[in-house]
Amino acid sequence: MGKIDLHIHTTASDGRFSPSEIVQQAQSNGMEIIAITDHDALEGIWEALQAAEAYPWLTIIPGVEINTDVPNGEVHILGYFIDYLNKELQDVLRKLRSSRVERAKKMVDKLKRLNVNIDMERVQQIAGNGTIGRPHIAEAILEKKYISNFKEAFTRYIGRGGPAYVEREKITPVEAVKLVIRAGGLPVFGHPLTCENPEAMSSELKPAGLAGMEVYYNGYTEKDINTLLKIAKKYDLIPTGGSDYHGIDANSETMMGNVTVPAEDVQRFILAARNSKR
Repeated sequence: MGKIDLHIHTTASDGRFSPSEIVQQAQSNGMEIIAITDHDALEGIWEALQAAEAYPWLTIIPGVEINTDVPNGEVHILGYFIDYLNKELQDVLRKLRSSRVERAKKMVDKLKRLNVNIDMERVQQIAGNGTIGRPHIAEAILEKKYISNFKEAFTRYIGRGGPAYVEREKITPVEAVKLVIRAGGLPVFGHPLTCENPEAMSSELKPAGLAGMEVYYNGYTEKDINTLLKIAKKYDLIPTGGSDYHGIDANSETMMGNVTVPAEDVQRFILAARNSKR
């Protein structure tokens, strides 16, 4: 099996490259399977599927990444093999995207009070037609040279707990898992180590229908992976993985295809998707 990446963002949310450009990169990089998993957005999927028709060896998995709320942080639920035309899914995501705009305005206001003067209009220009997210704000801060690299925007200003951080409207992890299932997809616990207690969360989400856990992820050490593999085995979750590629900063992010997901786990994941459609 060739190279696999199950976590990629496009301009439909907060990635730098359009879905067509992502597909072009994927075929140039020798990818066999990629998943388009934009934040709270489905608009990039159709374009990616159309672009991939020129490369029959490349499989595009329709996906989404849904940001959800928990008391001490947030949990990201990845949905794979979804029906991206599902009306309920589209309606919920549209509401979540709307809340992102108001959140961005509040963050820009907070930044100005910290003497970091960026304009909301510029943030919207950077986002283009995509869903506004913190990476767009980070780019605007970097553009004005208030920081020396993209990551610094999060560590100094807009990361959780930072002086310009603002909460936004979210749904619960259980609601997101059930929403993905109703849209015909397989729900996966995204980058679980950002969660305070990934095992407790897995225990809560499994009865709701959680199918997998993102075990292989950018920056995860062998110890991290082994810890997550034990949790995945305990709750019968399929290990998945991906780069979380945004294409924004080559110096600080993992490139597409540079996270290895064992072939047997990918095959198990695809089989589970086929069985769920029967």
